[in-house]
Amino acid sequence: MAVSPTPKPTPANNLLRSRPPGAARLEKPVNPASAGIGALFSCDPPLPLGVAYSGGADSTALLLAAAERWPGRVEAFHVHHGLQAAADEFARVCASVCRQSGVPLHVIPANARHAPGESPEDAARRVRYAALATAATARGMHGMLLGQHADDQVETLLLALSRGAGLPGLSAMAARFERGGMAFYRPLLQLPSAVLREWVVRQPFEFVDDPTNADERYTRNRIRARLLPALAQAFPQFRTTFARSARHAAQAQAVLAEVAAQDLAAAGNPPALMALQALSTARQANLLRHWLLQQQATPSAAQLDQLLHQVAACTTRGHRIHLKVAAGHVTRQGGFLRYDAAPTGR
Repeated sequence: MAVSPTPKPTPANNLLRSRPPGAARLEKPVNPASAGIGALFSCDPPLPLGVAYSGGADSTALLLAAAERWPGRVEAFHVHHGLQAAADEFARVCASVCRQSGVPLHVIPANARHAPGESPEDAARRVRYAALATAATARGMHGMLLGQHADDQVETLLLALSRGAGLPGLSAMAARFERGGMAFYRPLLQLPSAVLREWVVRQPFEFVDDPTNADERYTRNRIRARLLPALAQAFPQFRTTFARSARHAAQAQAVLAEVAAQDLAAAGNPPALMALQALSTARQANLLRHWLLQQQATPSAAQLDQLLHQVAACTTRGHRIHLKVAAGHVTRQGGFLRYDAAPTGR
């Protein structure tokens, strides 16, 4: 989760943001995050709930809205990555706001350094969700609220498009999902970052801008700094329309998943070659992708195309299949396909 999706470049010694002079005299506006929570939850979810709290404007609005809606039933969880000098200051700000608002805070140390060849953003995201799920479970939480908003959703969709993603990627971020046995919720996906930030700067609470969010070496930051302003000028309603497209993609993917489950049940698990060959190429691809995902293997487009070619070529008993997919291999075993996570010898 980005600490602040539309930050000004912030020097390391000027991270804190607080209310402007005279803000206390202004009429108190309604926290927009409250509307997001109300829209996502028509009735209260199982309580208590955790809030993933970075110390940024977005998660601050979310934390305060959740604490107001469920007083005494909300706890804050701050993942301390330790990847930058400002990390300790982020934790201090979180502790200050939680003291003021009466919300318990849990600071979770986490090592988010990426492995060779792994995206730093992907590594941090993976570690963050795992740490949040483990800590929330230990504290007896029934769910975790995340502060991703409409701008984050657009960035995710644009990243997926740039990578040639299929429907799962174009579905962008789901409002509800499960990770590590914990339910995660994103109640702010319909709210622009600027709306949340505008409310927070009028409140008597500190918040932080993460200086790394201005670093355009990261693809997401380049999208935020260069593409979103251009989109806003050309298509003022782009957040709404992009979110609608993501919902359409998610609905279409849900239908494809249902069809794949039905086809896999008919073809057998693992799938029989003759049953596969009786399907159209598109349905074969849909079934094979679904089956491989069940094996914790995500095929690339090239790997899936090659597998389809191999399945079509299996017209004799002697035709072999030995194809690398993800970390393992797909092989032929009699009249069926087989997937082995560990590499197999020829």
